[in-house]
Amino acid sequence: MSRPQKYRHVQCTPDALYFKPRAVPLCNLEELALTFDELEAMRLADLEGLYQKNAAARMQISRQTFGNIVKTARRIVADALVNGKAIRIEGGVCSVAKKEGFICDDCSHTWVGDAINDICPKCKSGSLARTREPITKPKMP
Repeated sequence: MSRPQKYRHVQCTPDALYFKPRAVPLCNLEELALTFDELEAMRLADLEGLYQKNAAARMQISRQTFGNIVKTARRIVADALVNGKAIRIEGGVCSVAKKEGFICDDCSHTWVGDAINDICPKCKSGSLARTREPITKPKMP
């Protein structure tokens, strides 16, 4: 009997949960499932460019586990791109990190995450405020 998986800490949930080749009906495509922790591993390694040791620490897992997760995720994405398959993002053994909500006083844009350099990502204004209640994104299964 294998031991239960540890929760992987995920800091980002995507706005889109499906990706598919253009102009091909979904009913004609094979689907591949990409878990939230696999997506997070790719985000940390490939988008943010973190070393596996640092990315693993952010997800609160071992470096070897991180390497296994990102290897699986890259294989799924490569298969979908090369063979024209759809990707469905769902599931995984994850816990979502709570993020702060912000609102721009000038353009009323709201977002979840960090106030990078204390500016609004939409209008570049410096008039920001934290929202009283965090803006929530859909919960992961």
